[in-house]
Amino acid sequence: MTRRDTDDLTATVLRERSRLGNFIRRRVRDPAEAEDILQDVFHQFVEAYRLPAPVEQATAWLYRVARFRIIDRFRKKKELALPGEGHGDVKDDDADCRLDLALPSTEAGPEAAYARSVLLTALDAALDELPENQREVFVAHELDGWSFKEMAAESGVSINTLLARKRYAVLHLRARLQVVYDELDF
Repeated sequence: MTRRDTDDLTATVLRERSRLGNFIRRRVRDPAEAEDILQDVFHQFVEAYRLPAPVEQATAWLYRVARFRIIDRFRKKKELALPGEGHGDVKDDDADCRLDLALPSTEAGPEAAYARSVLLTALDAALDELPENQREVFVAHELDGWSFKEMAAESGVSINTLLARKRYAVLHLRARLQVVYDELDF
């Protein structure tokens, strides 16, 4: 790494530190966790700068990595959930599509609370557009906390069919809500 590379790195970190920190803190409630994520992002940035093809659009790269780190943090917390929470003990194959991972936390500040309310309103409208069997599976799993195993036992429908119905529902909702996400910059 040359002296110029080091100067570029330092300038980028100093320029982006405050804005990137605020971006992370709006999405992560715990200030210590937000600071850890910020440090991880900058560490990864320094490591990426050592590669033969360094990062060209540093700001976009930093925000993209920060988003991934925040998502990783929420996923790790999900894995640490205590036994007995929710319904049943079946692990869902569809964990990446969990509603709670997609919505901003209500405790992350007024902007996040507003974004959450806008998204929930849009979600309600999009749910009305779904076929009834897809809507029932989505609502039971995401909003009521039922496991697929419990839904299969209750309804007599196979778990694979329930998973497919939820997958179709998620694809529809994702497409409908993408515009709202883009407008909110989440």
